[in-house]
Amino acid sequence: NITSTCDAVVTVEDNIAPEAICQDVTVELDEVGLGNTTAEAVDNGSTDACGIASLVLSQTNFDCTHVGTVAVVLTVTDNNDNTSTCDAVVTVEDNIAPEALCQDVTVELGADGLGITTAELVDNGSNDACGIASLVLSQTDFDCSHVGTVDVVLTVTDNNDNISTCDAVVTVEDNVAPEALCQDVTVELDVDGLGSTTAELVDNGSTDTCGIASLDLSQTDFDCAHVGTVAVVLTVTDNNNNVSTCD
Repeated sequence: NITSTCDAVVTVEDNIAPEAICQDVTVELDEVGLGNTTAEAVDNGSTDACGIASLVLSQTNFDCTHVGTVAVVLTVTDNNDNTSTCDAVVTVEDNIAPEALCQDVTVELGADGLGITTAELVDNGSNDACGIASLVLSQTDFDCSHVGTVDVVLTVTDNNDNISTCDAVVTVEDNVAPEALCQDVTVELDVDGLGSTTAELVDNGSTDTCGIASLDLSQTDFDCAHVGTVAVVLTVTDNNNNVSTCD
């Protein structure tokens, strides 16, 4: 038997793409409004008979602008450069409450006995990485019944409906003096040469929105030495110790 040999080359090819399998994931933003995921987290068991070389996700970093859902693509490459892709959804959540910062404020009542403040005045720089949507104060309107200090609550809501609160004190002041109104009066001396009048008789309708506390007349008792005219002063004090006088 006579034999001969020759050499040949067998080219072995792997042209089978890997099976790309995805799963949806959730990303929670941190206190600075940033979050991320990985291709490995989105991968749900992608396979290839000859092995996986790489997993690449179209987007891994997220911020406040992405809150909601973001469509991403996972690219799976096997050890022989065959690729497949699958789609996934990244749900981006902002669950970090804003930082609510308050400051105490003072409200001065007007001549009508009314005063207001705003949530913006009580706010002392409340902040949130994804932005503040609203500031709401538990009480903004004040009247005479509130003179002194009133506890209020500032509610801060961020752009993704997370809420924080802080406490503040509103100092309500009535610095408006009463309107002192006088009228002249006549005192008739009695058989003993004595006579008197009262602050109430000299008062001619003095007013104050928050109420009159007292009327005081500089002189109420008279005798023979005072026959003629006597100048007196009516002092009107309101319920918050503001004072006016009239002659």
